Amino acid sequence: MGAQFEFGEVAAGFRPELVAYCYRMLGSIHDAEDLVQETYLRAWRGFDGFEGRSSVRRWLYAIATRVCLTALESRARRPLPSGLGAPSDDHRAAVMEREPTVAWLQPALDDRLGIPDSAATAGDPAAVVAARAGVRLAFIAALQLLPARQRAVLTLRDVLAFRTAEVARMLEMTPAAVDSALRRARTRLAEAGPVQDDLSEPSEAAIRTLLDSYVTAFTAADPAALLHLLRADVELEMPPIPTWFTGRTTVLAFFASRVLHPNAWHLHPTRANTQPALIVHRRTPDNHLEPYGIQVLTLIGPHIARITSFNDPTLVPAPTPARPA
Repeated sequence: MGAQFEFGEVAAGFRPELVAYCYRMLGSIHDAEDLVQETYLRAWRGFDGFEGRSSVRRWLYAIATRVCLTALESRARRPLPSGLGAPSDDHRAAVMEREPTVAWLQPALDDRLGIPDSAATAGDPAAVVAARAGVRLAFIAALQLLPARQRAVLTLRDVLAFRTAEVARMLEMTPAAVDSALRRARTRLAEAGPVQDDLSEPSEAAIRTLLDSYVTAFTAADPAALLHLLRADVELEMPPIPTWFTGRTTVLAFFASRVLHPNAWHLHPTRANTQPALIVHRRTPDNHLEPYGIQVLTLIGPHIARITSFNDPTLVPAPTPARPA
């Protein structure tokens, strides 16, 4: 009992950041939480043999890495529609049916990840930028292009700032092999195109105002009001639907003809992947709200550059039970 209690004391605080790490590796918040559970089970079973030759944090990351690499042996990469084909600039284009054979990339609500905010890392602004960039949707999508071991090396070195020697011990590689894998991973990401979204978003007050305006326009089925919120080159993708659209005129016409109906939607502002986001419910004919999915917005300056609408009800968190009076 003593060892079990001690393990709980020293390991519990690392869970959120391990969820974020496994999410970067797998591209699925559901899989990430399952694998962190497996990590803790393995760590608990082996805690008596942990001799303190490394930090508890590094030991847990080593276990999590092995768990993730094993899982990735039987899983294909998780893409977004934009990673599979060209967009359409015609809102009348046939929308392909949902693709059930593809395991799509998932978003992650911020409260499920251990991402430091500015207050938590006030003395190190670079740490804030690195942590935020490390779970941005574009970065998670780009990571899925890498082989699993390169994915682990790049995440451990560039996002989590482990030293080369530490990563080598975690992955049972030589330091030279780690450096080589890191160079190849960085080159592959550079070839894939820009993966770092513009992090100079508006102030929190400006983002709240933009989200409020977006929610009002969307729920009122008012494309004209949305017009002023979108960039001219805005993109819209809607996994698990493979078809995606580009251009403000096209996106607004698609919304107007196929999506927007008065009082059909309920949107609740939140944050996912450190980006502005909305939890989406659809109103049923009998006036009940049913979970529909999560929209993640990518902002460039004061406008929306991309809407990624994850139309998956399982991503919507269950309501918190009310406390008894």
